[in-house]
Amino acid sequence: MKKEIHPQSYRTVVFKDFSCDESWLGRSCAPSRDSVVWEDGNEYPLIKLEISSASHPFFTGKMKFVDTAGRIDKFNKKFAKFVQKS
Repeated sequence: MKKEIHPQSYRTVVFKDFSCDESWLGRSCAPSRDSVVWEDGNEYPLIKLEISSASHPFFTGKMKFVDTAGRIDKFNKKFAKFVQKS
């Protein structure tokens, strides 16, 4: 392995998948502005996830539509003028 290319700032964080309300402890060097108190009473940085193995259709076997960014509404608004002309 190459030396000095890996981050040294790994810390314990809470990952939270907001689509299925699952949380777990892990280690990461990802930046976070939020923090949360975990079940053990300690405060950890919070990493927010839109999708994870707890909610992804490949792992759960359930198809679930996720549109957290409003992409469909944005698409429909953008191309509504073309539908009206036809």
